[in-house]
Amino acid sequence: MRHLRLVPDHTNIDFFAIARVTFGGSMFLVFISILAPFVFGLNFGIDFLGGTSIRTQASQPVNVGAYRAALTPLHLGDVVINQVFDPSAQGNTHVANVRVSAEKGHESIPPEVLNNIEAALQKVDPSIKFTSINSVGPKVSGELMQKAVLAITGAIFAVMAYIWLRFEWQFALGAAVATIHDVALTVGIFVLFQIRFDLSIIAALLTIVGYSLNDTVVVFDRARENLIKYKKMPLRDVLNLSANETLSRTLMTSLSTLIPLIALLILGGDVIRGFVFAITWGVITGTYSSIYVAKNIVLMLGVRRDWGKKDDKGAGTQFAGKA
Repeated sequence: MRHLRLVPDHTNIDFFAIARVTFGGSMFLVFISILAPFVFGLNFGIDFLGGTSIRTQASQPVNVGAYRAALTPLHLGDVVINQVFDPSAQGNTHVANVRVSAEKGHESIPPEVLNNIEAALQKVDPSIKFTSINSVGPKVSGELMQKAVLAITGAIFAVMAYIWLRFEWQFALGAAVATIHDVALTVGIFVLFQIRFDLSIIAALLTIVGYSLNDTVVVFDRARENLIKYKKMPLRDVLNLSANETLSRTLMTSLSTLIPLIALLILGGDVIRGFVFAITWGVITGTYSSIYVAKNIVLMLGVRRDWGKKDDKGAGTQFAGKA
């Protein structure tokens, strides 16, 4: 029985042939993506800007599309509507949460705007009542941003520590650069298209860190095996061989992940579209960086070629040109 292979056996692609374009271009885009939020700004959602959260209760089922259409003429800015399961709700009632971003210079939306929101929603369902109204100020939003940055930074350092313990520090640095590449380009694409950036995107970025690590470790693990097996083969050829041997598996994993993601991107609706788009883009960049970014760092730094030896006292780092 033949197994499906996206890449023919004995594929021999030289992934370093156009390194100035692939690796050099990637580093340039990373630099631009890091600067972009400071120059053009991110389209922050309510989680980071602050705003007002309104809990509604109604006798009819929640229709998110109808709620959103009713609020659109009010030009409220960023509006997030979710149906909520509330065990404390009495009888056959349906609960929703409506979050509205605050205007510049205000910590919450004015009372007259709240009245307009209630009147608009009551046109959809006259039984709608506001059971609670809570505001989130910019101070809390700033703390959320700080914690988000710390979470992503901590995840990258954890990745470096894991790879360092399992392989060598050169591999750890390569994995870290590849991970930063994926996260930075994802943030850059959000700046470019001004897609709403909220806490769900932070969750997507952390997911991208894990996916990027998974792809990179597969290539590195094969590279370590080949470095022991082919002790006289130049490092460049060993890394190329390892990437070619794992290429079929890498592409198969990426495609099987992208198929449901694209379906969710098209059919999932506005609530999860930003989250799904971030992960979809992250899968693409993660696959690319494991092939064209991570191992380029390893090639530049060089690695030890004597893992099989018991005596490591005289072992030192050997660079790409040495066997």
